[in-house]
Order: sequence, then structure tokens, then C-alpha cells
Amino acid sequence: MFCEYIQAAISKAVYEVIDDQEPYSGEVPELKGIWATGKTQQEYQDNLRMAIEDWIAFSLRFDLPIPVIEGQTLRAAIEA
Repeated sequence: MFCEYIQAAISKAVYEVIDDQEPYSGEVPELKGIWATGKTQQEYQDNLRMAIEDWIAFSLRFDLPIPVIEGQTLRAAIEA
């Protein structure tokens, strides 16, 4: 479920190639504040994946809403 959510989020990413030292830059509009850059498309995607993982961990830790993306959802388990 975790991996599927990340893949769904990455599939929604919007990126552009700019003339810079890290030409690949993009974001996931559904996840506020998620963006990444990279020297190659692969580096950009790896950086984006890490940013999404960190965002999910932060959101779960502080019980923040996590939007449904392409039918994928995540919820924190309630500890007894």
C-alpha cells in the first residue's frame, strides 16, 4: 500500500527541464510543498521519492490529512 501510494504520487508529478546546474525540477501538485530537483531525470525522480516519503512520515506523525491519489490512500494505525 505504501509503495503504491508513492508510485501514484510520482505519476502525478509535473516537471520541467530548465537550463541550470540541476535542470530537472518538479512537484506533486496534490501534495503541498513536495518538489525536487536533479541533474538527471533519474536523480530527480529519486529525490522526489525521498521527498514524498518524508512528507508521508511527517503527515502520519502529526496526524495531518493525506490526500487520496488515484484511489490510493494511507492512514495511521491506532496504537493500543
